[in-house]
Amino acid sequence: MLTKQQIDRNKPKIKLPGGKKYINIKNIVHKHHLNTICESGHCPNLSECWGNGMATFMILGNICTRACKFCSVPTGKPFPPDKEEPYRIAKSIQLMGLSHCVITSVDRDDLPDFGSGFWTEIVLQVRKLNPNITLEILIPDFNFNKSALDKIIAVRPEIVSHNLETVKRLTPKIRSKAQYDRSLDVL
Repeated sequence: MLTKQQIDRNKPKIKLPGGKKYINIKNIVHKHHLNTICESGHCPNLSECWGNGMATFMILGNICTRACKFCSVPTGKPFPPDKEEPYRIAKSIQLMGLSHCVITSVDRDDLPDFGSGFWTEIVLQVRKLNPNITLEILIPDFNFNKSALDKIIAVRPEIVSHNLETVKRLTPKIRSKAQYDRSLDVL
């Protein structure tokens, strides 16, 4: 039988947010009025990622047009896209000195192109200020609109990903508006 002292000694230690890299990321994100899925999604790994100098930017605002049950991002009627966001994202990446960056977004079913044109602006602006960056974009399904997906492919990001989040059987219950097989087609 273990004593309370032995149990306490074996408990995993949770690091509080802090450190030079964490503070740098936090300051840059807040100074440039950017969203991260780390904060908006209440990610439990935020302090670990930011402490290692990494963050996943979330574009097109912080209000999603869908209501997926797995996600903590607020649902509602989003504001129009911020035309200055592509530059602020690119500049922030430059200030952080990143060689690899991940960008994701909320779903924007309210926009005619589902946000794909804005995505292309982001990719082009990031490359303009950060020519040696490896860019990973974690895209929504763009409501399975082929021309929206073609816009993304045309700017040739190094890595394109799309989350399925769950198994096919649970998709209708978990993912608002999404279809498992069509998400596979996106990939």
